[in-house]
Amino acid sequence: MSAMPSDPIVHQPPKARAGDRVAVLSPSFAAPGFAPAVHEQAMRRLEAATGLVPVEYPTTRQLGASATARAADLNAAFADPSIRAVLATIGGDDQITVIPHLDQALVRADPKPFLGYSDNTNLLVWLWGQGVAGFYGGSTQVHLGPGPAIDEVHLASLRAALLTGGRLEITDPGESEDVGHDWLDPRALTETGEREPTRPWQWAGPAHAVTGPTWGGCLEVLEWILVAGRLQHEDRLDGAVLLVETSEEMPEALRVGRILRNLGERGLLGRVAGVLAARPPVSDHADRPDAVERGRRRDAQRDAVIDVVGSYNPDAVVCVGVPFGHTRPQWIVPYGGEMTLDGGSRRVFADYGPSETGELTDARRAIVRAR
Repeated sequence: MSAMPSDPIVHQPPKARAGDRVAVLSPSFAAPGFAPAVHEQAMRRLEAATGLVPVEYPTTRQLGASATARAADLNAAFADPSIRAVLATIGGDDQITVIPHLDQALVRADPKPFLGYSDNTNLLVWLWGQGVAGFYGGSTQVHLGPGPAIDEVHLASLRAALLTGGRLEITDPGESEDVGHDWLDPRALTETGEREPTRPWQWAGPAHAVTGPTWGGCLEVLEWILVAGRLQHEDRLDGAVLLVETSEEMPEALRVGRILRNLGERGLLGRVAGVLAARPPVSDHADRPDAVERGRRRDAQRDAVIDVVGSYNPDAVVCVGVPFGHTRPQWIVPYGGEMTLDGGSRRVFADYGPSETGELTDARRAIVRAR
């Protein structure tokens, strides 16, 4: 495989349009093999909502597939000129073993957007290293398949990421759930989980606006990536917006603070212009604290983020509580694309990239098919 690119710019791949094929893969856990009814509902909703045609690969539903087999499906999707985007079904905990088997030349020859979060932080960081922007969020098994319908904010950002581009304001949907029904429970197909009202986002740092390309992801996974030495082009973080969120494993605030402290000691926190931290999940099917305890856990994590970032970079604009991580409804946000944190007006905006005209899209396809 070729060396890492020297170009410091992260480029936005072209958008798809209705009728295009998109790959739906399981680079980590093959949730569709565990709960196929939820997956099949997600595929119907994806096609109906976007006009895109989902395409499965051998490991999409294959439980226990090897890292090399999962990588082969990713390579095949990026190599196929008819595939215009790649979506992850869900995260997991071992995608770090898939990354060494990916072909850098394929993604550079025909960049296409990848949507995923959680363990998919591994793939997003790798693509970012190749100069290819993606989108943080968009698990089909969690955000498309369950419940009575796709949440409005998720659908708006999904369409912007895949089809329309443009600039959207990231808003608070007013309600949130940490976990839905068990996927094997028939209610998972028709009902949301237990939702509660959200609280206002917490802001810290200067009361001005910063705009920059995004980088980051699930804090637990970022720690693995840094230990493995997988971060390249750290200078790209100068003036960036750091995305941080925590997983369904619900790390305590003490651990969250320590991971952030390690990012600070590495010099990463000092480089960024802003930090966007997601509303964390603080309950699951087995651990169901009352509302007071849930609030305490969220407050403790919020305070850890604000305190640690402030100690390493008091000039960073910080916003905590935005729903782009492991809670639902979820906003899909740019990864490598730009976001704006306005500490004065206390508003957040995301740039989903330019939308191609039909003529440009047809021209792009003609070039791709000729390769």
